[in-house]
Amino acid sequence: MQYNTIFWIIVTILVVQFTWDQIRAALNRSQMSDTLPPQLEGIYDETEYARQQQYQRTTGELSLVEQLFSTVLLLAVLFTGTLGALEGWLAHYIDNTVLLAVAFIAVATVAMTVISIPFNYYDTFVIEERFGFNKATKKVFWGDMVKNLILMLILISVVIGVIVFFHQLTPQWFWVWAWGILTLFSVGIGYFYSQLIVPLFNTQTPLEEGSLRDTLFELAQRTGFEIQDVYTIDGSKRSTKANAYFTGFGKRKRIVLYDTLIDELEDEEIAAVLAHEIGHYKKRHIIQGLVIGTLLTGVQLWLMSLLLKSPQIAAALGNTSGNPSIILGIIGFFLLFGPLSETLSAGQNVLSRYNEYQADAFADTHGYASALISGLKKISSKALSNLTPHPVVVFWTYSHPTLLQRMDALDE
Repeated sequence: MQYNTIFWIIVTILVVQFTWDQIRAALNRSQMSDTLPPQLEGIYDETEYARQQQYQRTTGELSLVEQLFSTVLLLAVLFTGTLGALEGWLAHYIDNTVLLAVAFIAVATVAMTVISIPFNYYDTFVIEERFGFNKATKKVFWGDMVKNLILMLILISVVIGVIVFFHQLTPQWFWVWAWGILTLFSVGIGYFYSQLIVPLFNTQTPLEEGSLRDTLFELAQRTGFEIQDVYTIDGSKRSTKANAYFTGFGKRKRIVLYDTLIDELEDEEIAAVLAHEIGHYKKRHIIQGLVIGTLLTGVQLWLMSLLLKSPQIAAALGNTSGNPSIILGIIGFFLLFGPLSETLSAGQNVLSRYNEYQADAFADTHGYASALISGLKKISSKALSNLTPHPVVVFWTYSHPTLLQRMDALDE
């Protein structure tokens, strides 16, 4: 095992990232209060606010334990050269470079999933159960775990397989070919998401006839939003938390409402949520996100192409042969890319929050400002959401403005 310069850079990055996460968590805790802030009156009462504060503290404690465990474990893996040893062991049985990389990432994915199970189980059946959110049975939990693992293995194997295959075929230009193939793959997943992925976990059904369906279709017609149907999803089989989302594009675009949302909100408030989602479509936020994601993928692959031939990265991760390793080079790249990735993510969050304001404004122009505020209040209070996060945390990690920020913008 060679503790070279790259090794210590990676270790430093992991320690700094963990520390930065805890600083943000501490900043959020500094915003907590035992008394109801004046700006939250009408959203929380004293009892619900105390419950919300306890929920935030409890989930924060679990997050700290999980992050600390994951960071220490990853550091132990690095210091013991486990990744290099795993590659060497697999190489005894697999000669093909592509299959070796896929097998390596499959073993790593299974290991990470197994490690995460205790934390997910405790979160679901202890914390979420204690605060009245969990509706999942043990059967649903373990079924989701297996299905998520299989789906993750397929997706990651495709990504790694494509990168390694084209690197073998054309080392200099593999990133261009991989960029093209992975872009088509990503677009295909997005296009057929509701038809291929969602049914593995939930049942989607067209919204039944009635006043709500009539209201939503009238809104869609009035805003020029062509839609075949609005679908409901059985989110209540896992949680009481409400949600709605827009997915797909072209003829495959679809509005999906959680059944918990329909139970909690009035028809006008649900229409306001739909108006917000239509606003995203009308403002071309879906296409914008696809373009930005595609460009960032290209940049990542290009940067990766500069590092995959480095024997120093392979040595830093435990390869003792003195030769470069494609799969260790990929893993090393993502470890080194962490700070830049988080910075880019913060920039995307700034844009995302701006887009959320635009979607809210679209709903406002169609007369749904008060209904949207009312609906958001109900969703936030039911979910015990943190409505007073620290501004630094909002800037760095929030893809949506806070409820109070959205209310102020709509009031203006």
